[in-house]
Amino acid sequence: MKVLVLGCGNIGSVAAQDFAESMSSVEVFVADKNVTRAKEVADAIGTSNVAGIQLDASNYNKLVHTLEAFDLAIGFLPGALGYRSVKACVDAGKDLVDVSFMAENPLVLNDEAVRANATIIPSAGLAPGISNILVGHASGVLDETRKVHIMVGGLPATPVPPLDYIITFAVQSVIDEYTRKARIIEGSEMIDVEALSGLEEVEFPGVGRLEAFYTDGLGTLLHTVKDVESMWEKTLRYPGHAKKIELLKTLGFFDEEPIDVEGVSISPRELSARLLGQKLFAPGARDIVAMKVETSGVKGGKHVSYTYHLFDRYDERKGTTAMARTTAYTASIIAQLVLGKVIREKGVVPPERIGRSEEFFSTFLKELGKRGIEVTEKEVYS
Repeated sequence: MKVLVLGCGNIGSVAAQDFAESMSSVEVFVADKNVTRAKEVADAIGTSNVAGIQLDASNYNKLVHTLEAFDLAIGFLPGALGYRSVKACVDAGKDLVDVSFMAENPLVLNDEAVRANATIIPSAGLAPGISNILVGHASGVLDETRKVHIMVGGLPATPVPPLDYIITFAVQSVIDEYTRKARIIEGSEMIDVEALSGLEEVEFPGVGRLEAFYTDGLGTLLHTVKDVESMWEKTLRYPGHAKKIELLKTLGFFDEEPIDVEGVSISPRELSARLLGQKLFAPGARDIVAMKVETSGVKGGKHVSYTYHLFDRYDERKGTTAMARTTAYTASIIAQLVLGKVIREKGVVPPERIGRSEEFFSTFLKELGKRGIEVTEKEVYS
């Protein structure tokens, strides 16, 4: 069997290594627009079943043609290319596990994916990803789901000035979080709110005082969890971060429309992305991931809530960030379960749907545990 890893940045490279080491009988091809980078990642993994190849995923026809030679793809492309990779896998009739932070709704391709006999699992990272799986599991045991509240963040282990933050994944996706309106459910209605709004301070076990604000991270949950009264995701940061980002946003640093600077046309957003990527990327910096998922509703006539906590740290032995661990391992595990036929459903299958399967859920948590990522669950009746 042959698996194609689309993109080999900080997250894709970790997933490729985990997958190759876990499934030594499968040929793994790491693809990137920069073939030198792809080959370097393959060489660094160091197993005989991995090779690096060149692929420009923005060339749609080339992408579809390349996919036709593989059994499954694992996608780590920028959000702007995420939906295109889903469509390409559907057109090629190939399975896909994808982590892209895409604005489009991949569920609209479900019927086409079913006809193509393809299993497409979008949003298979940390959040959306693990968060969706936990919501799916909880809502699956509830008779009625009333509230879904998610808080999640990747942070430096200790605040790093000037923003008390470091870049641990694609900087464009970070800017997307801060600029794209967040879709939430309030009073049983879907509404749009500004990113960075809904600011509150929270106490998180193992970390201390943090702030939380709305971001657009619910993804497919908006379409799959029905009749819910309240549902939102908030991003966690150290106190004061949101105010600093709001200042940059207000001053136009994230505007996409190019401006003229002495005869040179420059997009403020592109310039900001380049600067933030340079100034906030700290190789070797220790990071943490904190997540709380609370799903509540009615079960057997009683109100019950399920609260899950995940807290992960930088892997000192492997030099792997907590963000890469929680995102890449999730995608790798799900991809392995697709190849192993634990996940058999065809079509566009969101993580919350597979989270309802006890076989998948128990296996998934066990595999995370093998990699040192623990999820705790608390059930409370009231």
